[in-house]
Amino acid sequence: MSKKIYFKAIPFNKELVTLALESGVDGIIVRGGEESQVLALGRIQVLKEEDLLLIPIKSKQDEDEVIKKCSLGKLVVLPEDTEIIPVENILARTQEVGMEVSSLEKAKTALGILEVGVGFLVVTSRGAKDLKEIVKVSKLKQGKVELQPATIKNIKNIGLGHRVCVDTVSLLSTGQGMLVGNSSKFTFLIHAETEANPYVAPRPFRVNAGGVHSYTFLPQDKTCYLEELEPGKEVLIVNNQGETEIAVVGRVKTEIRPLLLLEAEVDGLQGSVIIQNAETIRLVDAKGKPVSVVQLKEGDKVLCHVDEAGRHFGMRIKEEIIEK
Repeated sequence: MSKKIYFKAIPFNKELVTLALESGVDGIIVRGGEESQVLALGRIQVLKEEDLLLIPIKSKQDEDEVIKKCSLGKLVVLPEDTEIIPVENILARTQEVGMEVSSLEKAKTALGILEVGVGFLVVTSRGAKDLKEIVKVSKLKQGKVELQPATIKNIKNIGLGHRVCVDTVSLLSTGQGMLVGNSSKFTFLIHAETEANPYVAPRPFRVNAGGVHSYTFLPQDKTCYLEELEPGKEVLIVNNQGETEIAVVGRVKTEIRPLLLLEAEVDGLQGSVIIQNAETIRLVDAKGKPVSVVQLKEGDKVLCHVDEAGRHFGMRIKEEIIEK
């Protein structure tokens, strides 16, 4: 889950505030009266030092005080030197508490406690050198999903239909793409257009994802239909190792194109996806390599994600849902 990152610019330093803005932090913390100096540099949330409560943890009573203040909607921050066990005790009761950090390693530790991590980070000026990496780790990286090789059972031309190209504002790499399928329970890794082609230049920001009705994954274990995507919306990018990150949609192109129905099976479970019939459309084979749909045949294996949960308005639910 994406975490908010605040940079503590105390004492105020124009160069470090500029670095923080360029790094993509959510807010800047300054002393009262210095807010206008930040806003002169960019549009961003500005907090005064007194807007946050820094509570050292020395006893069980301090833990209870943190919980109480969080329940009242206060921005509570733990000092960087807080021991792990008290932080675990607090996170078991609330995930709204933040923590000061001054390095990438400290940030990773804070974000990994009890696997859920603290609710937000306050990066001190000593951590400015790692700020860009801290933002990347906390906001873009989204953990892993399990990918399995599925055996293709059928490939069929189904005529014309509306398909969706998702143009992100990120430059994707070989091995990366989006999970897309006719059912959210069985999705295929559709590869980004990163590969060279004799006819068309690479478009590494693009995933030619499939039919408008198809499911794809969003951050925080949500799904949506491709037709629902729009500029500014976040989508989940997955690589051939199952590692995930967030990308923001910059443009969505929906056009009528010839389509293919691809059906596959893994461990007795069957799934399908509808994609454009074009050489530039690639899935990912069992070795993690992109493979064009025009080269695929029955018996080949491609990477898929199988999920037992049903979905209601994109949210995971436990309910018997039959999709064909």
